[in-house]
Amino acid sequence: MRRLLLALGLLLSSAAPAQIVERPAGDPVRTTDGLVAGKTLTSGVRAWLGVPFAAPPVRDLRWRDPQPHTRWDGVWNADRFAPECIQPLRARNINHYFGEEATSEDCLYLNIWAPPGPAPAGGYPVVAWIYGGGFNIGSASMANYAGDSLAAKGVVYVAIAYRVGPLGFLAHPQLSAENGGKSGNYGLKDQVAALQWIKANIAGFGGNPGQVTIAGQSAGSMAVSLLQASPMTKGLFHRAVGISGGAFGGVGQAAPLKEAEAEGLALQQALGAQSIEQMRDLPADQLIARAAPVRRRPIVIDGDVVAEPPASAFAAGRQNDVPLLLGFTRDESFRSLGPIATVADYEAAVRRAFPANAATILQRYPARTPQEAQRQARDIERDSTLNAQMAQWALGQAATGKAPVHAYFFTRVHPYRPGVPFADHDPATVGAYHSADIPYWLGTLDSLNRFRITRDWTAVDQSLSTEMMDRLIAFARTGDPGPNWPAFTRAKPQLRQLGETRSVIPWPHFADWPLFGDAAPPTDRPRIRD
Repeated sequence: MRRLLLALGLLLSSAAPAQIVERPAGDPVRTTDGLVAGKTLTSGVRAWLGVPFAAPPVRDLRWRDPQPHTRWDGVWNADRFAPECIQPLRARNINHYFGEEATSEDCLYLNIWAPPGPAPAGGYPVVAWIYGGGFNIGSASMANYAGDSLAAKGVVYVAIAYRVGPLGFLAHPQLSAENGGKSGNYGLKDQVAALQWIKANIAGFGGNPGQVTIAGQSAGSMAVSLLQASPMTKGLFHRAVGISGGAFGGVGQAAPLKEAEAEGLALQQALGAQSIEQMRDLPADQLIARAAPVRRRPIVIDGDVVAEPPASAFAAGRQNDVPLLLGFTRDESFRSLGPIATVADYEAAVRRAFPANAATILQRYPARTPQEAQRQARDIERDSTLNAQMAQWALGQAATGKAPVHAYFFTRVHPYRPGVPFADHDPATVGAYHSADIPYWLGTLDSLNRFRITRDWTAVDQSLSTEMMDRLIAFARTGDPGPNWPAFTRAKPQLRQLGETRSVIPWPHFADWPLFGDAAPPTDRPRIRD
């Protein structure tokens, strides 16, 4: 959808929340594609919402690498969010519900927030956010990913959209034949195109193109690890932040191209199509709905953006050697050991899941009461998936890189308002869940009370969020999150606990994750959805 102002006095209606509909953000910014006009929020933060960074990937561009956007005359009116990339709708009664969003294949846009007033010499550091969602869902315009709070503190924040689901992650023999023997990873290539756009244009928005931090959570964090390992991203970013996800086994395990192509053929069969041409002719909503039952691994070793498994790239020192900040939450996991009511249930579940090392695991995670059994089961669920991924990422960078690694462990349980139900988790037992730390890092606590009051935030939460935002900004500026946060080393694997208690602690069960073998879970969906 083209949104052009031929006269700056022409005002268009906005789909953005009322509090961010204010006044124009000064003179339009000149980009490589044309002029872009934004707006100024009540806080003074400037915002440009729905800025295109690539051509709409529709019709013949479906399942092709992102292409440059056509230049426009006049002024692009970036006063409201663009549609999110087409995906299944979210239920209204889930934990992270922020309202209905339009969806479309025409979705390759950025949202940019910049501090008030003129930028300093050289520009502000840039934080580029990559959303999670299992590479199947997610949106750059979700309220918990908004950038106004961080921008008010002195960074230019960019939320990147990328194709998800089968439209963003599909390998197929015909697609490989079209593209020199390579296919898949279109969503990752969208991220690369966005970073290339940022490098070329962010100075006009007050950002420093030589000081870009990529950050993501869950699948977004897996993408960060893949981009750090990719030969296509040299010079596009200078720091990396990984929050609860790494492409080192499990959900983020990259598939060999031939296996991924076979999965693409299975999808073609499920769609009743005879060729890629017929698949391109299918309406996107029908394709998404009919593809849901077909198992696909989203990431493929394509010899291009994913030239090799990330573990191999790090082992050989071929990664982008940049400062790395990573961590995970206390109660998250990508697997379940099943219902645990007794110590016997727990011990039996461990023996079923990890028969080769069950005795050692039960020694390392002992339980004498049902309560201890439930706690230890959750720790094993975490340590066999996300802890394992983050530990391997930290070890890989520390082994062959010169840039430091800093790690964290988030333990704060949200203060839920009593009696508020959720379809996707139980506040009484969910703990510090997968993605619980996002609103603290980004300063978006209020987003979780946007449509109904679900949390009674306290001074503890506000203080913790302030510290985490300040730490993130310090890292974006210098590559170091600040005092009382030592760098990770293999000899001394420690991290900073972020919760009611904030202190440096040993990395939980750091020596134990190899006991679990491959971090692949029995399902490719997280236990707690982000």
